Amino acid sequence: MTVEIETSYPGVGGLTAYLARPAGGSTRGMLLLPMITGIGEQVRNWADELAGRGVTALTWDPWHGVSSDDTSYDALHARMVQLDDEVVLGEQRALLDHLLGELGCAKAGVMGWCLGGRFALILGGQDSRLANVIAYHPTVPATPPPNHTVDAVAHTAQIQAPVLMLYPGADDLVPAESFNRLQTALQSRPSGPSMVHVYPHAEHGFSSSQRHGNPVNAEAFALSWPQALSLIDVTTG
Repeated sequence: MTVEIETSYPGVGGLTAYLARPAGGSTRGMLLLPMITGIGEQVRNWADELAGRGVTALTWDPWHGVSSDDTSYDALHARMVQLDDEVVLGEQRALLDHLLGELGCAKAGVMGWCLGGRFALILGGQDSRLANVIAYHPTVPATPPPNHTVDAVAHTAQIQAPVLMLYPGADDLVPAESFNRLQTALQSRPSGPSMVHVYPHAEHGFSSSQRHGNPVNAEAFALSWPQALSLIDVTTG
C-alpha cells in the first residue's frame, strides 16, 4: 500500500527545517539530525521514506539554509567548528516541541548521523520525552574539539529511552576507545534497552550512499537500516 506524503520547509520559531509526513499528519514522529550534508538529498530521502511508513519526520537544519546540494564539503566542514552545543541543543528541543505539539505527534524519537549522531545521544540524555534514540556512527572523537562543550558520554549514560548505536570498525574519526566509553555508558544505565551494532570493516559515514562504492559500507547500511526502522515502528506506534 502506497502512502501519500507531503513535504515542506516550515519555519519553526525562526528555524528552517524539512518536514515529510503522511498526508494529513501522523501521531508518530521522528526528529532527524543530519550529518555534515545538512538537509541534503540523502537526508530528505530518509525523511520521505519514514513518511511513507506513516511517520512524521522533521529534520533539523544545522547550516540554516545551505546543504551539500549547493555548498562544497570544505565549506560545510568550516562551519562545523562554529557550531555551539548549547545553541544547537536549544534548536533541537524547539523542533521536538513542534513535533509533539503543533504537528500532533503523541510519541517521537530522534535519529542522527555523524555530528547528528553525537547530538542524538546528548539530546537523549537531556530529554526524557524521547521514545527512542538512534545514533549512526556518532562523531565523538578521542580529544573533543573546543566547541564540543557538552559531554556526550556523560549524557549517553542518562538516556532513558531504548538506544540503537551503530559503530564502524574502520572509523577514522572515532577511535575504538571512544566507542568503548559510549558503550560502557549505555550499559551502565539502570533502565532503557541498549542495542549496539559493530561493523568491523565499515567506514565512518557508512550510511551515506556516497560511501556505498565500498561494498562493506553498503552491506553495513543494508543490514542496519531495517533494524532502525523496526525500532522506530515499535517505539512510536
